Amino acid sequence: MFEVIKQEGRARRGVFTCPHGTAQTPVFMNVGTQGAIKGAVDAFDLKELGCQIELSNTYHLHLRPGDGVVRDMGGLHKFMRWDGPMLTDSGGFQVFSLSGLRKIKEEGVTFASHIDGRRIFMGPEESMQIQSNLGSDVAMAFDECIENPSPREYVERSCARTTRWLERCVAEHKRLNALPGCVNPEQMLFGINQGGTYPDIRVRHMQDIAKLDCDGYAIGGLAVGEPTQTMYDIIDAVEPHMPKEKPRYLMGVGTPSNIIEGVARGVDFFDCVMPARNARHGKLFTWKGFLNIKNERFKLDTRPLDDECGCPMCKNFSRAYLRHLFVSGEMLAMRLAVMHNLYFYNQLMARIRQALDEGRFEEFRCRYSDLLDRQAPKD
Repeated sequence: MFEVIKQEGRARRGVFTCPHGTAQTPVFMNVGTQGAIKGAVDAFDLKELGCQIELSNTYHLHLRPGDGVVRDMGGLHKFMRWDGPMLTDSGGFQVFSLSGLRKIKEEGVTFASHIDGRRIFMGPEESMQIQSNLGSDVAMAFDECIENPSPREYVERSCARTTRWLERCVAEHKRLNALPGCVNPEQMLFGINQGGTYPDIRVRHMQDIAKLDCDGYAIGGLAVGEPTQTMYDIIDAVEPHMPKEKPRYLMGVGTPSNIIEGVARGVDFFDCVMPARNARHGKLFTWKGFLNIKNERFKLDTRPLDDECGCPMCKNFSRAYLRHLFVSGEMLAMRLAVMHNLYFYNQLMARIRQALDEGRFEEFRCRYSDLLDRQAPKD
């Protein structure tokens, strides 16, 4: 399933294999929340952009069109026409993001739908059932993502409950995979480490969930308001206690620099809505730093966004044209911008992997970690 083939310091170069193919790691998972990338990008575009793993959202697909509909359509792979590896989150993040619309109990969480207000209950068993219906290659355990900072006593209680929920997820996941007619009977399950910004709680929780022998492990509950250095400190504390032979996933992270620094700390999988979300507002990443294409100075700029980029936008159109599309409110602006940023992120991972293959990751890190999170110089 997962093999570490090379290391440089703590940075790992690996290969992840699942029912729908193989992914080279470190890898960035492109976020198709409702079975599509926001910005009118489809599964065939993702192939062209270098995507290896697609990620979709359990909560949103449960609401629309309904996981039963997706199951009847043959699973999410067939429904959205993506034939590569796929991960689905558990709905646990909505425990955090919909804090004003939910109530947490031992059994699970009751939500008020953000669409129409109807009451929805989701616990470990329900999350596993929904993800089984979706047929993803990796299902994520149901957990509680807490706000940072949170009181220590609450964090300890939350972590203990998340561990109990994981035990229920493991049992239900095993039962569902054995059922006749299961969409993906080889679906894997990743556990999630929580513990807020308390290193000792994080370590203890990681040690506890490692005993449950999941197929992989994620670090959750970061990049939700804490300082960046605090996030790095938590990864440093947790990583030594994560099983070496299994993939590590840093959930919801992040900027190009965050990813490079995460790789340096032993992380294999990343995801974030940032590249697509920023693109839809005109913030584009380049190998010289980011730029805001809506700026007046690009009005007559005939150059591509990035002369080092081979995405459809950079191969075919100018900065001036993309700026015109944004200023004019054309939908094509978002599509081209999103395609550029996703291509950039996937190329970032490819360059990281190449640097690891060639034993020069630290050199790559020193050159790009700070640069890519700065605004590109005016030229």
